[in-house]
Amino acid sequence: MSRIGKIARRSFLIGSVALVGGVAFGAWYVGRPAPNPLTPKSGEAAFNPFVMISDSQITLIAPRAEMGQGVSTSWAALIAEELDVDLDQVTVLHGPAAKAYYNSALMGEMLPGKGYDTSSFQHGLGDALGHVGKLFDMQVTGGSSSMKDGYIRMRHAGAAARETLKEAAARRLGLTRSQLNTAQGKVIAPDGTEIAYTDLAAEAAGLEPIESDLRPASEWTLLGNSQPRIDMVPKVTGTAEFGIDVRLPGMKFASAKVNPRLGGGMNGFDASKAQDMPGVERIVDLGDGVAVVASNTWLAMQALEEIAFDWGDAPYPAENAQLFETIVTSFDDEPNSTMRDDGDVDAVPAGATTLTAEYVLPYLAHATMEPMNATALYSGDRLQLWCGNQAPTFLQQKCAETAGLETDAVEVNVTYLGGGFGRRSEFDYGVIATKVALAMQGTPVQVTWSREEDMRHDMYRPGAIARFKGAVQDGKAIALDGQIAAQSVMQSSLMRLMGTPGGGPDKVHVEGAFNQPYAIPNYRTRGYLTQMDLPVGAWRSVGNSFNGFFTESFIDEMAHAAGRDPLEFRLELARAEWEPAAQVLEAVRDMSGWTGKTPDGVGRGVAMTYSFGTPVAEVIEVAQEADGIRLKRAWIAADLGLTLDPDNTRAQMFGGMAYGLSAACFGEITFADGAVEQGNFPEYDAVRMHTMPETKVALLQNQDHMGGAGEPGTPPAAPALANALFDLTGKRPRRLPLMHDFDLLV
Repeated sequence: MSRIGKIARRSFLIGSVALVGGVAFGAWYVGRPAPNPLTPKSGEAAFNPFVMISDSQITLIAPRAEMGQGVSTSWAALIAEELDVDLDQVTVLHGPAAKAYYNSALMGEMLPGKGYDTSSFQHGLGDALGHVGKLFDMQVTGGSSSMKDGYIRMRHAGAAARETLKEAAARRLGLTRSQLNTAQGKVIAPDGTEIAYTDLAAEAAGLEPIESDLRPASEWTLLGNSQPRIDMVPKVTGTAEFGIDVRLPGMKFASAKVNPRLGGGMNGFDASKAQDMPGVERIVDLGDGVAVVASNTWLAMQALEEIAFDWGDAPYPAENAQLFETIVTSFDDEPNSTMRDDGDVDAVPAGATTLTAEYVLPYLAHATMEPMNATALYSGDRLQLWCGNQAPTFLQQKCAETAGLETDAVEVNVTYLGGGFGRRSEFDYGVIATKVALAMQGTPVQVTWSREEDMRHDMYRPGAIARFKGAVQDGKAIALDGQIAAQSVMQSSLMRLMGTPGGGPDKVHVEGAFNQPYAIPNYRTRGYLTQMDLPVGAWRSVGNSFNGFFTESFIDEMAHAAGRDPLEFRLELARAEWEPAAQVLEAVRDMSGWTGKTPDGVGRGVAMTYSFGTPVAEVIEVAQEADGIRLKRAWIAADLGLTLDPDNTRAQMFGGMAYGLSAACFGEITFADGAVEQGNFPEYDAVRMHTMPETKVALLQNQDHMGGAGEPGTPPAAPALANALFDLTGKRPRRLPLMHDFDLLV
C-alpha cells in the first residue's frame, strides 16, 4: 500500500506540509484490526491508520471524501477535541484506499426496523455489525454516515494519543502521568513546564498506545461549536485541487464518447477526420465507445464530434412513455417487500372517507458541477489514479480488474470532489481512464467528460410511480396503504459492483414510506421492483427522495379530506408515535408563525420526513407575482440528536433542501430512441440565487441517537413545495417536475 510520504506528495495533502518522522496513535477496539495502510519511512512510526505526530506537526487521516459537506473539518475536530490541540495545529490527509478505513456506520443501517423505534440494544447490535464493513473493504462516503462512523473512533484515537504523549513526558520528567495536563498541543507539568507534542513524538513512538475514557460533552471546546472550514481558504483562493485540476509532468488530455443508448454496444466507428486534426495524438477504442487523446481537453472533445459512430440498440424500452409503461406493469407482480403491515388496511369502517392518488416522478441526473473525470498513469506493473471518489476501495478493485493487476498495484489518490450526491460512489469514469492509460503506457492522461456526456451517461435516480389509498374518520387518519414501483437502486448498483443483483426484500426501495413516524393504526407499504437494464443508482437521499414526495403529498391529501389543518394533522400523528418528530413540526410551526390560513396570493405547505436517523420538517411559502410563482420563504427544523458543528449542519440542511427544490421544480431526464434527451443545464435547470427562498434553520437535540446531516434535508423539500402550491392554487401536484403544471419563476 502507499507510504504516508507518497500520499502527501500525491495530492492527499490539504494545506502545504510534508511528513517527516513521527508517531501515529489511535484505537482499534474491534477484534483483529485491519492492516495499517501507512508504511512508515525510517524515523516514522504508524501505530494506527488515523493520527500521526511528527517532529514538526500533527496529522489526521480523514478517509471520507470532502465534497463540500465539511467532513474534513468535523473529523479533525473529533480528534483535536480529545488530543487537546487547536484545529489550526492539525493537518488533514484523505489517506489511501484501504480496508482500515471502512465505514462502520453503513452496515448497521441494513438491520430491519423503522430506525426511529430502534432500541439501545439494537443500536449496539448495529454498531457491532458495522465493523463487518472492513471485511468488504467498505471505505465509502455516503448514507449521511460520516459523523456516526467517526464519532467514537476518532475521539478514542485522540484520547489515546494524548495519554501516550503524557506518558512520554512523565518518563522524561520523572513524574506520573496523572500529574500532567495538556493544552494546545503541549503537555504541562505542575511547575508550569511545557513540552510540545512534536518534541515528544520520537519518545512516544516506542510506547504502546494508552487507552483512555472519553471526555464528557460538558468539557468540549470544539465539538458542539461552529468551526472554520479547513477547506475554506484553498477553495476561496482557487488553490484547492479537484480531480479536474490535477497536473502531472508530461500529462496528456483526453475525452470520451460512448453509446448514448446506455449499455448498448458499438458496431463500428470512423475516426479518420478526427485523427488528422492537429494536436490529436491517439484514438482509443473503449469497446462501447472511443476516447481521443490530445494536447488539451477542448481539442479532444472537438475531435470526438468529428467521429462517425454506428451505435447498437438500447437494452431497455427506447421511448420515455414505454419506460413508464414498464414501471406500471410492476404492480401486476408480487411485491418484493411489505416492510410495514400494521393493522388491516382493507378493513375500513362504514362512514369513513376514503381517497386514492397516483403519483409519478421522473428519472433524475446527479448533475454535479464538476463533470466526471479521472487522471491515470499506467507504468506496466502499476496503476495510479487521481480523482474525486466516494468509494476508493471499490474504484481500486474495478480498475485493477480492468488493468489485469493485483489490487495492491493500484494506487487511488482522492482529491476534492466538485459534488458527489452518490454519483461518485460509482467507478465508470475511473475504468475509462484506466483503459486510456493502458493505451498510453508511461504517460499520465487526464480523461474529462463533456457536460453532455456526463448528463447522458449517469446512474440515474429511478423514475417511480406510487399508488396510495387511505381513509380518514372523525378528523383522524385511520388507514394508509402505499404501493411503490420503480427500478431497484440496490440491485442495479450490486450488479455493477459484484455482478449479482442480490436478493431479499429491498429496504432502500421503500425507505421514506414504510418508516415514517406517524401513528396510523392501519399502515401498509409494499415495494414493487421494475426489471429493466437501465442503469440507476444512489441519488441524494436515495429511496427517501421519491418516497418522501409520495408519502407527504398523500398525508396532505388525507389532512384536507379530514378537514384538518395539515400541520396540526401531522403533529397529532407524530406526537402519538415518536416525540422528536413532533418536536420538529412544532419548531417549524413556531418559526414560520403557521396559522393554517394564508392571504390571497400566498401559499404555504409543510412536510416532515424521517431519513438517515434524522427527522426534518420544512415549511415553504410561495407567492403569486406578476411574472410567475416565487419560492419566497422556507423554514427547516431538524433533530440530529447531537449537533457537532451547528453552522456546517445548517448549511447541509439548506443545501439539501436546495437540491430537492431544484429537482422538484425542473429536474427531469427523458429518453427518445434509447438516448437521454437532456445534455446541459439549460435543459436541466436548478433554482438560482434569485429564486431560492429566504431560509431559516433550527437544530434540535432531543432524540437519543445521532442522525445524519447530508441528505435528510432533501426528502421534505418537494412535498412541502407541492403542498404550498396546492394551498396557493387549489391544484394538487401529483407529478414532478412542477414546471409542467405551474408557472414558476426561473
